[in-house]
Amino acid sequence: MKIFTRTKEIEEYVLQLRLTGKTTGFVATMGALHQGHLSLIQQAQQANDVVICSIFVNPTQFNDPADLEKYPRPIVADIQKLEQAGCDVLFNPDVSEIYATHEQWHLNIGELEHLLEGKFRPGHYQGVTQVVYKLFNIVKPDTAYFGQKDYQQVMVISKMVQLLNMPVKLVMCPILREPDGLAMSSRNIHLTADDRLHSLILSKTLNWVKDNFNSDKIPEIKAAAEQLINNEPGVELEYFEIVDGDTLHPANQNTKNIVALVAARVGKTRLIDNVIISS
Repeated sequence: MKIFTRTKEIEEYVLQLRLTGKTTGFVATMGALHQGHLSLIQQAQQANDVVICSIFVNPTQFNDPADLEKYPRPIVADIQKLEQAGCDVLFNPDVSEIYATHEQWHLNIGELEHLLEGKFRPGHYQGVTQVVYKLFNIVKPDTAYFGQKDYQQVMVISKMVQLLNMPVKLVMCPILREPDGLAMSSRNIHLTADDRLHSLILSKTLNWVKDNFNSDKIPEIKAAAEQLINNEPGVELEYFEIVDGDTLHPANQNTKNIVALVAARVGKTRLIDNVIISS
């Protein structure tokens, strides 16, 4: 696996790939890799000649400095996992390499920025679009792969690509789960044994909603789901929403593409999860 830390070097490498007609698949990560990330790499391998992964803990998307500080950074283990997965290229830049100057960034992504995650993490999606825009410009991938767990993030990046006419195709890949149902996440490492047990209420509730879904009873189902989570000790619900998967507006009887999304604090750890009910 080739490892680049400098923007110029990877840009030259990517240019050579393009000149020889090679297709590239890109997986952007913040490291602390788990099987969910590796499944994105596997998906990229099936459709591209070369797979590039980035590891960069992006400071501009953290609205809580403590969260940024404690974000896990096991780079040696991450490199090992990428090599075992057969990843071709790793781009692992310093902050100064990505943000050489303190430039201002604002992309008008509309209400997507203020709904759900945006409401609880103000400024988060400006940071996400800023770094993904930079990475896309450096790596110039044909296709980029993102996990469904960050459903709203995929929508935001899709909106950015559309607004800026970026020549990259986006692929959303399914959530990978632990055997007990917990969605894989780099933050799961912070869960205590008790937290870990209580966290299962999120995936259990999403499954219950999917199994019992009736478009005529959305308010009742939502209320029941909120109650299930609120009754679980050690879990503080931020939101549980049943929405139109294309707009994130509340779903109704006529909605075709329906997604249920949840965010909650379990102990000191913030977790998100979702399930596609119909598409």
